[in-house]
Amino acid sequence: MRCLLSADGVDRLITALRERGFTVIGPQVRDGAVVYDELDSASALPAGWTDVQDGGSYRLERRDDDALFGYAAGPTSWKRFLFPPRVTLWKARQADDGFRVEEEPVEAGPFAFVGVRPCELAAIAIQDRVFLGGRYADRDYAARREHAFLVAVNCHEPGGTCFCVSMDTGPTARDGYDLVLTELLEGGHRFIVESGSRRGEEILAGLGGTEVSEADLEAAARQAEDAAGRMGRQLDTEGIRDLLRDNLEHPRWDEVAERCLTCGNCTLACPTCFCSAVEDANDLDGEAARSRVWDSCYSVDYSYIHGGAVRQTPRARYRQWLTHKLGTWHDQFGSSGCVGCGRCITWCPVGIDITEEVAAIRATPGEES
Repeated sequence: MRCLLSADGVDRLITALRERGFTVIGPQVRDGAVVYDELDSASALPAGWTDVQDGGSYRLERRDDDALFGYAAGPTSWKRFLFPPRVTLWKARQADDGFRVEEEPVEAGPFAFVGVRPCELAAIAIQDRVFLGGRYADRDYAARREHAFLVAVNCHEPGGTCFCVSMDTGPTARDGYDLVLTELLEGGHRFIVESGSRRGEEILAGLGGTEVSEADLEAAARQAEDAAGRMGRQLDTEGIRDLLRDNLEHPRWDEVAERCLTCGNCTLACPTCFCSAVEDANDLDGEAARSRVWDSCYSVDYSYIHGGAVRQTPRARYRQWLTHKLGTWHDQFGSSGCVGCGRCITWCPVGIDITEEVAAIRATPGEES
């Protein structure tokens, strides 16, 4: 099902989702960046804003139009809502007959995400495999993900660090959404809206759209082709798993380690990284709690076992991250762990570029230190 909406139709969409009980999350400008947070109406969307991104660099600029989705990936991702940075797993309180342990209920949701980029749809699908595809499903993730309503947006403004075309994840959404928007600006501000599920059809039927013309479809196709041709980066993925496996002692690992701060920013900004740890706490009232928190393979303690950490050097920790993300992730989950959003490049304080590192290894494979 497909229809054409005027620009104010997005506000009707958000209203319709809120009326159905969804907590609507979408992009908005805050603290100099486009971030995801709860939306009351379309007036909070980043109309007329775009971003300029490069390695270790991000800034917002005004556009010369009122595009609602005229920016690339920001610092936050939908992972923050489906796999929150901190989740209380259980609490225990001392009682007369011992301890009483209670599992924490999942209070968030159901969510409706508005403005999900094609690369981010791919990231959500990857985390679905991580948390739901194994023998045991993650209870908290499953509860947050089960009824999530995804409103995707086809990308027409790739950023300077984007390489979704290389990863075959964009700039056009193919599946995994309930609704997908294509924002058209030439010849009037409007949106082509297509459904991808029965729930999406039900919402779309109540929005009062009009028929989509062939001219609109042609404009959308030209826009997608233009976006695909303006990627800020590219990554040659041919044989990349074996390339990294066969070059574990390449001198490039030492070179990147000299710059890497092992701060973990890339893993925190990444929409697919899923490392976590548990923290225990107690108070003077006799209550104890265990929480799951985001962690990073860049942390020395993350690989700690009895006797010390397995990966003690920046070289070892960067190599672990890159070879897992682009190589051994295939062995675990059947796909790459990278979707080409470019966040790890933009939000690295020293501008380390994952595409540049792979290209350097590919240029001189097999040269060992």
